[in-house]
Amino acid sequence: MVSVLRQLREGYANRPKLAPISVILCGVRDIRDYRIHQSSGEIITGGSCFNIKAKSLRLGDFSESDIRELYLQHTEETGQIFEENIYTKIWDLTHGQPWLVNALADQATSEMPEGRNRNNSITLAMIEEAAEQLILSRATHLDQLDDKLREPRVHSVLEALIAGEKWKENPDDDDIQYVIDLGLMRWDETGVLVLSNGIYREVLPRQLSSVLQARVASEVSPM
Repeated sequence: MVSVLRQLREGYANRPKLAPISVILCGVRDIRDYRIHQSSGEIITGGSCFNIKAKSLRLGDFSESDIRELYLQHTEETGQIFEENIYTKIWDLTHGQPWLVNALADQATSEMPEGRNRNNSITLAMIEEAAEQLILSRATHLDQLDDKLREPRVHSVLEALIAGEKWKENPDDDDIQYVIDLGLMRWDETGVLVLSNGIYREVLPRQLSSVLQARVASEVSPM
């Protein structure tokens, strides 16, 4: 990554003949959240890395109406109906997180035998079962959360939250903002920091405990 950023910086003065006018860097993290160290070990601080970033944009989560519109596309294509009472549950389980919204519907309509029959409506019980199957199967997105939890900045914030510490909105706390940018936490309607959605409330404490156990095991020498 450092090499790519350095090339972008070097090419800046030669635009547009020898370098692109602009480049979009798309990833899970904002480029400002990467920690680049000097040879002395100190973190390079400042605005954007190598002063090349003009603007950061974040693709937001689905709204409740977005979820309905997405699921309606499935109904229009297949004739299969999602019962009206599922949407409150879908919102609680996902809070609009795009991968979770799609994964729940796919699990219910493609992986579950009763859902593959397009004459059957997708019921609340099927959505609840789909959520449990996703959690137990450690689907790709959920399994990758384990890697994020191993980052000290993420681990410390989540561990404190699960232990009962509460934060009121404080935009100056860089680690908290980092965890929010990763989509793991959000400010609720009262301005209190909470885990982003119902599925994360099930998964993250389990995985955080697993990470902690692995850390303790690695630090304790056998007698």
